[in-house]
Amino acid sequence: MQIITLTSDMGLTDHYVASLKGTIFSRTSAVQIVDISHDVQPFDVSQEAYYLNNCFRDFPLGTIHVCCVDSEPIINFGSSQDSAVPAIMLFEGHYFVSNDNGFFGLLLNNAKPEQFWKIDDVLSNPSLYRFPTKNILIPAACKIANGEDVSTFASEAEEFKRAFNITAVIGDNLIKGNVIHIDHYGNVITNVTRELFDRFGENIPFTIYFRRKEYYIDEISPTYNAVVPGEKVAIFNSNGFLEIALNRGAKTTNGGASTLFGLTINDIVRIEFSPRGSKETLDSLF
Repeated sequence: MQIITLTSDMGLTDHYVASLKGTIFSRTSAVQIVDISHDVQPFDVSQEAYYLNNCFRDFPLGTIHVCCVDSEPIINFGSSQDSAVPAIMLFEGHYFVSNDNGFFGLLLNNAKPEQFWKIDDVLSNPSLYRFPTKNILIPAACKIANGEDVSTFASEAEEFKRAFNITAVIGDNLIKGNVIHIDHYGNVITNVTRELFDRFGENIPFTIYFRRKEYYIDEISPTYNAVVPGEKVAIFNSNGFLEIALNRGAKTTNGGASTLFGLTINDIVRIEFSPRGSKETLDSLF
């Protein structure tokens, strides 16, 4: 059975998502629809790419991912850089159907796709732009699901918009990262990866600072339950990103780490390392 996933900023209080699903069922049979999220912040393709990058590999090869955020085409005949046209990308055996609004570059980071196509016949019917996800992206996804060759309705292309995520930077005995996501529990996910952290070596003392100097953590725990309930904790999550959390904390109960520490998207998180000889006095370690 073919799987089609949906990721959008449409929410679930309106009829929009139901309309997308009805259109899929009307155009193809034996398909399973999976909702990744419909709570992406409006027009935030970076958050959309974050959600997909953290879960698409869990789906079978050949899965079709319809990426619905900021899907209205922008046609600028004077500059292709200012245009945003519906497109299809094959990456790691998965199909991604999206407007070329920077999403593809965010998903890929520095990787390269297997193939990339721009959907044909977008200009001939501007009325489709009124609900472009339903009228352009979903039909393209259904054609793939029905076994149609992408080259019969899309033209192969080389160029796509290359938006990039904010990356953590390394200084002298320092990593400076940013908050890139706050999850349902209020856990704070940063762009500091385990790989980047490990470059400083094993058993090097460090301190993670966030928001204010009095908020800090000086160890990485293997799990949330490694600390007592309500205590702050730093872990590397299943996707390899540094996460700051409260054990058994949640936004709906005690506020979670984001509320307690006043952390929001793009806030800076600093990790200061203290290798032997890097501090002038013992007191300066604390």
